Amino acid sequence: MSALRFNSTPDPRVTDFDLVMMERAIALAGEAAALDEVPVGAVVYRGDEVIAEGYNVRESAHDPVGHAELLAIARAGKALGAWRLAGCSLAVTLEPCPMCAGALVNARIERVLYGATDPKAGACDTLYQIPSDPRLNHEVEVIGGVLAERCGALLTEFFRRKRQRPATEDGDE
Repeated sequence: MSALRFNSTPDPRVTDFDLVMMERAIALAGEAAALDEVPVGAVVYRGDEVIAEGYNVRESAHDPVGHAELLAIARAGKALGAWRLAGCSLAVTLEPCPMCAGALVNARIERVLYGATDPKAGACDTLYQIPSDPRLNHEVEVIGGVLAERCGALLTEFFRRKRQRPATEDGDE
């Protein structure tokens, strides 16, 4: 995560409510960090209504697909009683990976807003452009760099602390 990129230019497509949702995603990322999970949080919302949220639980739940975005999307589908999340937006603190970007397309999310870019797995802008690929059956509007400095700082601090711990604290010997 040392090569996180930040976009400090405000995007006119970002509303005040989008910023509130990103603030909530940042708070959820903090909950993940408290569980010693990679601090990523996500919120699905439509208009000014929060539908569902989630944060990373891969380590604590021993779940390889326990990504914040996937949890929020699955919970939103249950809350709405539909797998198509038309008209919904997702705010997430880190650029989605290929698995999560594919879920955005398959769930028919209207737009995704993310904070920090992910140079190792970013699939919205950095390595791939899955949500906006016109060859797929749905295109998701992508807005990156929303509160990027704060989102990136959470990740940078988390991994800095991880590197400073003795190996035995993480169960490695």
